[in-house]
Amino acid sequence: MSLKVSNIIRKLIFTGSLFWAVSAQAQQDSLFLSVEQLFESGIKSSLQLQSDSLKERMAYERKLYAKTGLLPDLEIGLKGGIIGQPVVFQNGLSNPTYPDTPDWSQNYTVDFNQPLYQGGKIRRSIQKADIETEIARLQRMTNQADIKLGLLNQYLTLFTLFKQHLVLTRNIEESERRLQDIRQMKKEGLITNNDVLRSEMQLTNDRLSLQETENSIHIVSQQLNLLLGNDRNPIITPDTTLLQQATPLDSYDDYLLSAYELAPDMQLLRKETELAQNQIEIDRASRRPNINLYASNTLARPITRTMTDLYNNNWNIGLSVSYPLSSLFKNGHKIKESQLQVAVQKKEEELKKQQLQMDIYNAILRHKEALQEEEAWELSVCQAQENYRIMQNRYMNQLAILTDLLDANSVLLNAELQLTSSRTRIIYTYYQLQKACGRL
Repeated sequence: MSLKVSNIIRKLIFTGSLFWAVSAQAQQDSLFLSVEQLFESGIKSSLQLQSDSLKERMAYERKLYAKTGLLPDLEIGLKGGIIGQPVVFQNGLSNPTYPDTPDWSQNYTVDFNQPLYQGGKIRRSIQKADIETEIARLQRMTNQADIKLGLLNQYLTLFTLFKQHLVLTRNIEESERRLQDIRQMKKEGLITNNDVLRSEMQLTNDRLSLQETENSIHIVSQQLNLLLGNDRNPIITPDTTLLQQATPLDSYDDYLLSAYELAPDMQLLRKETELAQNQIEIDRASRRPNINLYASNTLARPITRTMTDLYNNNWNIGLSVSYPLSSLFKNGHKIKESQLQVAVQKKEEELKKQQLQMDIYNAILRHKEALQEEEAWELSVCQAQENYRIMQNRYMNQLAILTDLLDANSVLLNAELQLTSSRTRIIYTYYQLQKACGRL
C-alpha cells in the first residue's frame, strides 16, 4: 500500500472517530456548523460590522447631500410688523412734524440662486463624498476578513479540543484495561503494589485532563456563541470534513499580484491617496471665481419711499461674479499641506506593499511547514503505536518496567494530539494566506 493511500485511510478513520466524539458531545444541546455557516453567522452577528455598515450608510448620505450642491437655492420670505410713528424735523432738530403713515407693513419675497461655476468645488466635493463612501465599504471588508480569520481560529481550537477529548477518552479506556491486567498480575504475585498505585494515579490524571478538555469545549463554544449571537448557548460541533479540504498553493508572484489588486486594505490605501489628491483640487478651487445666476421677486406694502399704503411688486434677474482675492495669499499653505498628504499616502502604499510581501512569504512558508509537520507526525503516530505495543507486551512478560510502558503511552498520546494540531494548522495557514492576498 502506498504512503498516499495509507494517509487517506488514516484521515478517513480519524474523521469517523472524531464524528463519534462529536456525537457524544451532541447528547447535550448542540449546534453543527460548517465553515461557511460559521462565516455567515459571524458576519451577520458582528457588532463591528454592524457599526461599519452604519458608517457606510452615513458616507452614502453625505454623497447624496454633496450632489444637492448642483441644485439651485430657493428661498421664500415673509415679513409683517407694526410701523412706528415717523418724526420729520423741518429745521435741524427743531420743529418736529408727525406725518400720517400706515400702521402695518408686509413683505413677501421669493429668491432664486443657481450656481453656475464654483471653480470645480462642487464637483470635487461630490467626488470626495464618493471616495469616502468607497473607503467606508473597504474598511468594512477589511474588518470582515479579520473577523473571519478570528472566528476560524476559535473554530479550529474547538476542533482540536474535540479530537483531544476523543484521544483522552480512548486513552482512559486503555488505562482502565491496563489497570485490570496489572491488578490481576498483582494478585498473582508477579508485580508489587507500587505498579498498581502508579497506574491508578495515571488514570486519575487522565480523567482530570478529560474534565479540563470538556470544560474548555464549553468555554470555546460559549465564546463562539457570543460572537454568533446564539442565545441558547449550545455546544458547537465542528465540521469533521474540514481536514479533507484541498489547500492548493499558487506561486508567490500570483499571490502578490492578487494582493495588490484584491486586498481590501491595499485598495483602502489607494482610495485614501485618491482622497488626498482630490483635496488638492478642492483647495485650488477656492482661488477661482464664483458665478451664480440669481432671480428675485418682492411684493411689499407700503411703498417705502412715500409711505403710501399701497402694494408694490418688483423683480430682478442677473448674474453675480465674485473673486476671493484673499485666497491668493491665504490658501497657499493649505494647498501645500494637501500635497504633502498625498506624498504621505503614497509612502503608506509602498509600506503596505512591503508588508504584503512579508506576510505572503511567511504565510506560504508556514503553510508548507504545516504540511511537512503533518507528514512527520503521521509517521510519529505509527512509530508511537508500535512502540507502545512492544512495551505493553514486554511489560506483560516482565521484560520492562511500568515506567517504560507509561512513557510509551505518553509519547503516543502526545503524537496523536500533535498530529491533530498540525492538521488544523494547515487549514489555518491556508486561510491566513487567502486573507493576505484578498481572497477571504
